[in-house]
Amino acid sequence: MTDDKQPKQTTPLSDLKPGDSLEGTIKKIELYGAFVDVGAERDGLVHISMLQRGKVNRVEDVVSDGQQVTVWVKSVDANSGRLELTMIEPLALPWKEIQPGLRLRGKVVRLETFGAFVEVGAERPGLVHISELSTDYVAKASDVVKVDDEIDVVVLDVDRKKRQIRLSVKALEVEEIEEEEEAEQEHTPTAMEVALRKALGESAGEAGEDADPNRGGRKEQERQSQEDILARTLSQRVRTSTRTEGD
Repeated sequence: MTDDKQPKQTTPLSDLKPGDSLEGTIKKIELYGAFVDVGAERDGLVHISMLQRGKVNRVEDVVSDGQQVTVWVKSVDANSGRLELTMIEPLALPWKEIQPGLRLRGKVVRLETFGAFVEVGAERPGLVHISELSTDYVAKASDVVKVDDEIDVVVLDVDRKKRQIRLSVKALEVEEIEEEEEAEQEHTPTAMEVALRKALGESAGEAGEDADPNRGGRKEQERQSQEDILARTLSQRVRTSTRTEGD
């Protein structure tokens, strides 16, 4: 008679990596933590300090034998057969990844007289000071945002020792305004530029009527000359304008 039972498939520790999310069962409780069966070749240990955020006096206050739990791999050493787990969900945005200039999308979680706190996936919310909520004057934070609003922000500064993140909405608005102005300057010709191009075009046309019909090879040179005249004229206009403002 053959045994139809198949051996339980286990996951090698070498296949696990920090941050992996696993489902498991509490197998044994000790004073220092709980061992969890996650289907690996060894049970993993959730240290008492990793059971939840905040202080835990007894492991039994948080988990019990046979309980189904979600855990994350904290560290793994396949050579020594050690698997450390945590029941505290890893941060979506680790402190080391938070840098000035980083753009984020977050949710407003609290309003104060001095600004708004925004949850961006870090250990704690970042602060958008009332002066950084808009390019316009803001009397109250609630005039601009409400709790649960999702907004785009940029990191102004981060203090890892104090666990503080300074955010800004205004900086993004200023950047957008500058980009729009730059685009307009690049694509919109000034009135003087339009007039000069028209005048040069008419001048070239008149010259073409009286010119030698065999001079077609010089047409490109004339066009380049016209562009040079236009560039010098516009440059002179900018210098004159600058001197006038300086006076």
